[in-house]
Amino acid sequence: MTTASAEHRAHFDFTISFANGGGLSGDAFRLDLPRPELGADEIGTLLVHHLGLALVSSVELTNLRVVEEPHRGSRGVDAPARQASRVIDLSHPIEAGLVTYPGLPAPTITSHLTREASRAKYAPGTEFAMDIITMIGNTGTYLDAPFHRYAEGGDLASLDLATLVGLPAEVFHLQDAWSQERRGIDAATLADRDLRGAAVLLDTGWSRFFGTPEYGHGAPFLTEAGARFLVDAGVALVGIDSLNIDDTESGGERPAHSILLAAGVHVVEHLTRLADVPARGARFTAAPPAVHGFGTFPVRAFATVGDPR
Repeated sequence: MTTASAEHRAHFDFTISFANGGGLSGDAFRLDLPRPELGADEIGTLLVHHLGLALVSSVELTNLRVVEEPHRGSRGVDAPARQASRVIDLSHPIEAGLVTYPGLPAPTITSHLTREASRAKYAPGTEFAMDIITMIGNTGTYLDAPFHRYAEGGDLASLDLATLVGLPAEVFHLQDAWSQERRGIDAATLADRDLRGAAVLLDTGWSRFFGTPEYGHGAPFLTEAGARFLVDAGVALVGIDSLNIDDTESGGERPAHSILLAAGVHVVEHLTRLADVPARGARFTAAPPAVHGFGTFPVRAFATVGDPR
C-alpha cells in the first residue's frame, strides 16, 4: 500500500534527440518524482531538466514503471512537504567496550562517586552518581577538526558553531552505487547538485555492520578526486556512515582527510540511519565539545526534517 508520505521514482530507458542534431540514450535510468501519477511526457520533461539539456526536440521513454522508493536527489524535484518536524538521530550510542575502529582502545566507564556513597554527602533523600569515561577521541560517531591531521590546524575549540549547526543537508543515497570491486565514491557520483555551504552526507549502508568484525574490512570511501570536487564545490562538511572517509586498505595515505581538513571542511565518520534522511530539505547538526589541543571527538549528530514551527 502506498502511504501519503511515500516517495516515488521512475525507472525507464530513454532516447533523446536534439534540434541541432545528435542524440543521447540511456538504459535502466532512475529519476525522482514529485508525485507518482505523472505521465511519460511529464517525466520526460523532468529528465531533461535533471540532465540540464538544451535544444531538445524529443524524448522517448520505454519500459517505464513507477515504484515507491526513497528519492536520491534528482535535480528539479523538491523535497516532499512534511507536516511535522522530526529529529533523526544519526549517531551510534557509546558504551563501555565499544569497538569503533579495529585496533583502537574501547571506552571504559567507571564510577567516581556511587549513589550509595553520595548519600553520606547530601541531605536525606538526595543522591547523585558521578562517573568517569576514558576513551580515545575516535569513538562512536565523531568529528575531525583540522588539528587531527595538521599540527597547525584548528582544534575543536576553534570551530565556528555556525559551520556545525543547522547546515543544509545534501544526502547521497548510494547503497546501490558502489560494490566490492568499486568501493570508491568518485566526483562524478556527486556532481549533479549545488553543494555550496552544505553538509554532504554519504549514505552507503555500511553502518549496518557497525560493532561487528565485518565493519573493519571492505568499506566504501570517498576518493581523492571526490574530495577535491567537494572542496571546489564549497561544501562545509562531509559525513559518511562507513569505517573511514578514506580507503584504509590502500596503505598509509589519507587523501580525503588531507584535502578536506586542509580546506577547513569538517569530516564526520561512523554516521548511521542516513537512509531515513531525505536527499534534500533536512538540516544537519554535529557539534563536539570545545576542547583545546584536541582534533577529534564524538558528536551527537542529527538531522531535522520538516517545518520546526
